Amino acid sequence: MYKKEQYLYGKDKNVKAIVRNYENEDFTDLIQIQRESFPPPFPSELLWNERQLQNHISLFPDGALCVEIDGVLAGSITALLVDFDPKHPRHTWEEITDSGYITNHNNSGNTLYVVDICVRPAHRKLNLGKLLMQSLYETVVHLKLERLLGGGRMPGYYKHSKMLSPSEYAEKVVIGELYDPVISFLLRCGRTPLEVVPNYLEDEESCNYALLMEWSNPFNK
Repeated sequence: MYKKEQYLYGKDKNVKAIVRNYENEDFTDLIQIQRESFPPPFPSELLWNERQLQNHISLFPDGALCVEIDGVLAGSITALLVDFDPKHPRHTWEEITDSGYITNHNNSGNTLYVVDICVRPAHRKLNLGKLLMQSLYETVVHLKLERLLGGGRMPGYYKHSKMLSPSEYAEKVVIGELYDPVISFLLRCGRTPLEVVPNYLEDEESCNYALLMEWSNPFNK
């Protein structure tokens, strides 16, 4: 089981963050955090339900982490193990996560795949998303996996879709000419781009595209 304590600076004082595995008693808070983190037009049917959360903690508790601030649940990150072939990178979120139910979790997989990350808007200035992502990097090293992988939404793309292709938009975000709330965040977390994937997720803002991004285990070369 995972538990980490770390002090973060926020609102002119240091606050203690605790990252740990989430459990049954956290489900109500986790669902509420999803509602706050992904307001419309994000599809409401993609928000967590209790059956999905139960699968997370029973099938792969190592990939079910949350973060507390002063005893308040402030965010979560979820992952499963998959056997990823870099020569055939394209997939959809539904295929690789079983629509978030992770029944296809593979204990022998070579890759830790991020299903979801979310942080309450009120706590986002504490960089909790980066803390949660780093916690999964530690899990990659601990389990001696090849990489962490996930598809990053491109919610800023719809503003540029008439002028730029998805790949052109992603490239401009990567080199810093454009800012994207998700892709720019993942870059700051240490993720590197692999490929733009079409029809990854029903997502109006991203025009259904995502940028597949990885963190390669530096101890597995």
